Amino acid sequence: MATERRGGGTRRWAIRIALAVVFAGVGTWTVFQLSPWPSVLLIRWAFDRGAADASDALRKHLPPGVTEKRALSYDAKDPDALLDVYFPADVQGSTRRLTTVVWVHGGGFVSGRREDVANYLRILAARGVVVVNVDYSIAPGATWPTPARQLNAALAYVQENAGDLNVDASRIVLAGDSAGAQIAAEVATITTSPEHASRVGIAPSLRAGQLAGTLLYCGPYDAGLVEWDSPFAGFMRTVLWSYLGRKDFRDDPRLHTFSVVHHVTPAFPPTFISAGNADPLEPHSRALAAALEEQGVAVDALFFPKDHVPALGHEYQFNLDSDAGRMAMERSVAFLDRVTRSPRDAP
Repeated sequence: MATERRGGGTRRWAIRIALAVVFAGVGTWTVFQLSPWPSVLLIRWAFDRGAADASDALRKHLPPGVTEKRALSYDAKDPDALLDVYFPADVQGSTRRLTTVVWVHGGGFVSGRREDVANYLRILAARGVVVVNVDYSIAPGATWPTPARQLNAALAYVQENAGDLNVDASRIVLAGDSAGAQIAAEVATITTSPEHASRVGIAPSLRAGQLAGTLLYCGPYDAGLVEWDSPFAGFMRTVLWSYLGRKDFRDDPRLHTFSVVHHVTPAFPPTFISAGNADPLEPHSRALAAALEEQGVAVDALFFPKDHVPALGHEYQFNLDSDAGRMAMERSVAFLDRVTRSPRDAP
């Protein structure tokens, strides 16, 4: 009898544990269906680890002489509106005005911070340009087009403080990686297309002629290219749900406005664009390059054969220990020299 009681008690506990697991699983599934936040937190954890590793790997490449101004507020009303500025050696405090790269960090619109790309941008600054590293608000807390508005405000700040920051305001290059590349391309389109500025609802801070170029790595430029049955689709669902603020984002007309590949014009500035051959977003870069070329825009594209070994994943350019990463840096610097060799006259 005692054995039977013990057996019955064991079975009851097994049933209770099984039910608890089922309820926990259902509860977890429900939470993930009701809000993007649980998935976003997982993405942030993974991205933060990857960004920290990439940044640490760049430390040995840091050049001497680069100076900086940190945590400058470009909008006193916005606690997220901070930027850092990196100067080549012997430039800060002088009267020199240099080509200025305004860089927007990546992170899938839901993660990332300017510190993630700081070492890479210090290395870029040593090649003879002022580099502005812009922070912005991330989703789900901030939705589209908040980062574009913030970047536009940062450009106004850079222009207003050009003398103190050694900025040549006639030679500004918008740049970014991943989500930051989309934001940079979007603001370049806003700046060069009155129709798109009206569509997005942002009055540009710069005149079109002040943009000497764009430098775009690994960005998402066309939501229509997302393969919704691919392993990458879950990530994109979370990102676009968070960024547009609607779970049913695929029916949202703003998704077409977000897709800058459809809105570029011949006034878009000369562009360097690249993505790795194993990057799920590579088709976006190829599509934007083709759309710009169709508009007559000068495009310098760095793509790799599908069978390139080693396979180059998302954000390959940050690995300066690889041949491809070093090539991307040299091609970027050559592009900057070519498009900003002399001051441009703003209309």
